[in-house]
Amino acid sequence: MNSFRFRLLVAALAIVFGSAIARSQTTSDAPPPPPMHRHFGMEGHEMGFFAKQLNLTDEQQAQMKTIMESAHTSMKPLREQSRQIDQQLHQYAMGTYEDAPVQKLAQQKAVIDAQLTVAETKVHNQLFQLLTPDQQAKAKQMVANHEARMQQHMHQAPPPPAEQ
Repeated sequence: MNSFRFRLLVAALAIVFGSAIARSQTTSDAPPPPPMHRHFGMEGHEMGFFAKQLNLTDEQQAQMKTIMESAHTSMKPLREQSRQIDQQLHQYAMGTYEDAPVQKLAQQKAVIDAQLTVAETKVHNQLFQLLTPDQQAKAKQMVANHEARMQQHMHQAPPPPAEQ
């Protein structure tokens, strides 16, 4: 009986590893995976939401759009470098792990992440400065309300398991 369990375990592991290897064998033509996180800013419907909530003028909206387009263009190479480093780190996670190259990649990613954080903060400030004092106060209140909701959500107890 133990021999049967051992063979079953080996077969299951072979299937798992085989499917992992098959998934890692992608062509260079494959599109990049969608981002796992959202980028900053007011793209798409978010711009409409903020425009309505803050009562932005057409001129403010146009200026914000210009800032966002410029920021997107300037940050695109940094985001691409970050994605490439993530792909390289993934290879070490799914292959042979080597500490020194992983440390070097992690340090490179930290530098890029810092540059992105600085750039995003600068853009947020530029957008904020376009607001009138009343709009700035309302924006601060919207952010505070959002953070309070997030904190409440994070501290909620998980729902009880469903009875069967």
